[in-house]
Amino acid sequence: MKLDILALGAHPDDGEMSCAGTLLAAVAAGRKVGIVDLTRGELGTRGTPEIRAAEAAAASQILGVSVRENLGLPDGFFENSRAHQLPLIAALRRYQPETVLCNAVRDRHPDHGRGAQLAVDACFLSGLRMIETLDEHGRPQAPWRPKNVYHYIQDYQLSAAFVVDITPHWAGKWAAINAYGTQFFNPAADPSAPPTYLSGQSFAHFMEARAREFGHLIGVEFGEGFTVVRPVGVREIGDLV
Repeated sequence: MKLDILALGAHPDDGEMSCAGTLLAAVAAGRKVGIVDLTRGELGTRGTPEIRAAEAAAASQILGVSVRENLGLPDGFFENSRAHQLPLIAALRRYQPETVLCNAVRDRHPDHGRGAQLAVDACFLSGLRMIETLDEHGRPQAPWRPKNVYHYIQDYQLSAAFVVDITPHWAGKWAAINAYGTQFFNPAADPSAPPTYLSGQSFAHFMEARAREFGHLIGVEFGEGFTVVRPVGVREIGDLV
């Protein structure tokens, strides 16, 4: 399946928190969008990998993505190594995205920065024909290199290179986040579940405030910010907001 945009996340829910509005906007514009999670989030304090997989499936329905898969790399311990690059290279070649959205280059959770660099390196290596990978039928895959790699901003406040207006899709983004009932603030959650950094109402307020702050930067209500390794080019100066 050829995708226009592929969102990568170290954990299920990384993309929902940080680029779900952008994905919803792309789907609404007729783009084909997919998500690949690197790990199952098995080290999470709340929930189980099985519950998180069900939550990710529910979020995917809300987002309207064409495909979602999980590479099953070890949560907390995956590396930017050949062994962990190859499964991601195979996924990139399978979906042939034009644009990849991936983890923040620097963040509170060490998996995020490491996931960012793993994504960058895999996107480059995926274009080298001498690296061999096989599809699900055991056939050699053709090389593929995405045209664009952008990093969404997560917990740490980083300076955005550009901001996407997600105002029309804020409700959908919030619904996708709330699909993860074990991870984020949920009045109906098991009261005996241990509290975490993400599960309090204050973090829910933070996520909304962050989206409002990014939106404020470009004169809209809600936005999502991204950083880039290379400058973003435009063909018409009028395209800039």
